[in-house]
Amino acid sequence: MTDFFKNIDLTKKQAEKIIDDTLLNKDDGELYLQDSINENVTLDDGKIKNTSFSKTYGMGLRGVCEDVTAYSHTNSINKSSLINASKNVNSTLTNFKNYKHNNSIKKTNEKLYENHNPIEEKSLKEKIELLNTVDKYVRSKSNHVKQVTASISCEKKNIEIIKTGGLSLTDSQPLISFKVSLMMKKGFKNTQGSYASGGRMSFDSYINENNWKQVCDEAFRQAEMNQEAKKAPAGEMDVVLNNGWSGVLLHEALGHTLEGDFLYKKTSVFHDQIGNKIGNENITVVDEGNIAGRRGSLNMDDEGEKTQKNILIENGKLVKFMHDRLSAKLTNSEVTGNGRRENYMFAPMPRMTNTFMMNGKYSREEMIKSVKNGIYVDALGGGSVDIVSGQFNFTVNNAWLIENGRLIMPIEGATLIGSGPEVIKEIKMVGNDLELDNGFGTCGKSGQLVPVGLGIPSCKVRMTVGGSKL
Repeated sequence: MTDFFKNIDLTKKQAEKIIDDTLLNKDDGELYLQDSINENVTLDDGKIKNTSFSKTYGMGLRGVCEDVTAYSHTNSINKSSLINASKNVNSTLTNFKNYKHNNSIKKTNEKLYENHNPIEEKSLKEKIELLNTVDKYVRSKSNHVKQVTASISCEKKNIEIIKTGGLSLTDSQPLISFKVSLMMKKGFKNTQGSYASGGRMSFDSYINENNWKQVCDEAFRQAEMNQEAKKAPAGEMDVVLNNGWSGVLLHEALGHTLEGDFLYKKTSVFHDQIGNKIGNENITVVDEGNIAGRRGSLNMDDEGEKTQKNILIENGKLVKFMHDRLSAKLTNSEVTGNGRRENYMFAPMPRMTNTFMMNGKYSREEMIKSVKNGIYVDALGGGSVDIVSGQFNFTVNNAWLIENGRLIMPIEGATLIGSGPEVIKEIKMVGNDLELDNGFGTCGKSGQLVPVGLGIPSCKVRMTVGGSKL
């Protein structure tokens, strides 16, 4: 863990005094300190395409009065920088008087990950050797593989949050991810496959032979499957979603509408729906930030609050939004441990952690058998979403045509079109095979990127499919 006050002209006691003075008569606030390193190694077609090593170091001071946030950040941690940050915060909040600072916080001693540094656990040479082994393994699966790209990303982030009264909270967060993409060519047809995995763990416990081969095999399967794919149909139809990564649709099209800043701004379509039924009774959705080792998990959020399991939708009824301290205060709600920021340059906001739908009672086979005409989405791709309304358009990487309850043939070129608030009403069957994604999700909001987890059981839903065959 970084000692942020070592070898600088500022003691921790002096910093605490400046923080106390700054946040006097403020509703809330904190000093956020960060020291992180990131390493990325990418091999493309047997050659090292990129090696990068970066360091993020700095601090941000926040003051809050009513619904106004003042935030000042700097990449220097010293006495003069903190004094200037204090002046900047106070100059913004000059018209607020006699507010009582809220210093209550839910602390935790729970450790969801160990204090690993995946960057130092293997040398750069060893990582390059592993990527070369991956390249050879993928190419050995077929002479139709024409291009392979593989990458390893490692991060170690140390943070300290100091609030009034000398309250100090620290965390040391490891993060690792591994990704493989390939291009396959048979005749005149090129197809692609891509897969990744990751989490908050040590290098050796994560990137072992079984794990990296599983990633390679899945990327290869996707590319090979589309070699035989035909044009996708178009129109409104029954869609069966695969479990796991298909939860990205739930995350993007529904999850963002349940973040607390959209509640107090009244821009969420659900801002006045707490306690009301918004989906079928077979649907329960949770956000759980305290699952050990998961990419979206945190020992504490970026305000120092304990992460927890939050039931958002229970049996189709909306019961809770995800909150940081500000949105909880403005809506008279419980703080849920969802205050997150990309780094010290940003103030926190309500964000998802690991968001997923709970199990239902049906098998995937039962759902497929119940479909007369539709598609089975094997692997969902990326897309575009209006995070306020939930309107979405997602590409489909791999899918099958379903006719009379049977998988007929692979199809390509399909898209899923719709609205999260509407789709949740159209989920007719929920599977008993909940699976979280493999640990490579990154969520963007208001210019900030944070690692997240997501998941879903297999589901049957009525929705619009965009394709090239009518």
